[in-house]
Amino acid sequence: MTDQLPSPRGADVGRRIGVGLMYGLWKPRVLGAWRVPTTGPVILAVNHSHMIDGPMVMGVAPRPTHFLIKKEAFIGPLDPFLTGIGQVKVDRDTTDRTAITRALGVLENGGVLGIFPEGTRGEGDFASLRAGLAYFAVRSGAPIVPVAVLGSSDKRGRLIKELPPLRSRVDVVFGEPFDAGDGSGRRTRTALDEATGRIQKQLAAHLENARRFTGR
Repeated sequence: MTDQLPSPRGADVGRRIGVGLMYGLWKPRVLGAWRVPTTGPVILAVNHSHMIDGPMVMGVAPRPTHFLIKKEAFIGPLDPFLTGIGQVKVDRDTTDRTAITRALGVLENGGVLGIFPEGTRGEGDFASLRAGLAYFAVRSGAPIVPVAVLGSSDKRGRLIKELPPLRSRVDVVFGEPFDAGDGSGRRTRTALDEATGRIQKQLAAHLENARRFTGR
């Protein structure tokens, strides 16, 4: 199964592409990136209000990141491209065991897994979390780093209305890493529900602090 795991080298290439695109098209302001552990497995839990949020985090994060991305994005030439840069295709409508195995493999190999815990693009306020984040965190023991992307959905561009205005500022705020489990090692449904509740409080608090700090 190892040969089917997302490629760390591919994720590094993806990060370099992200750096060029994100800093070339917009003005990212990155705060707290030093909080991301420099080694070992890490989960980045990112709010999601715009399509550029994932590429933005890929480009500004201090380590290459493998994002869980809905299968609908893997269309045409994007399929081999996203796979080649180490991203993980996931079917959100079922228990996608292949995606689960690959995501856990990223963490077992000491990599960085990016997750949009809300499951889909919305208000980006962490108001409703799916259970996947808790499962990966409790199962792997990897710390969660909350990430707030602010400003990506404030205004629409004049040239391409689906994108933020070119050269506009987008803030990316990394929070303090935390453990989702209660220390018992339990993986029951109740334990995961409790972990999801703890995670939601941490993410919401980080988002509130990030908005206050950036004035967004």
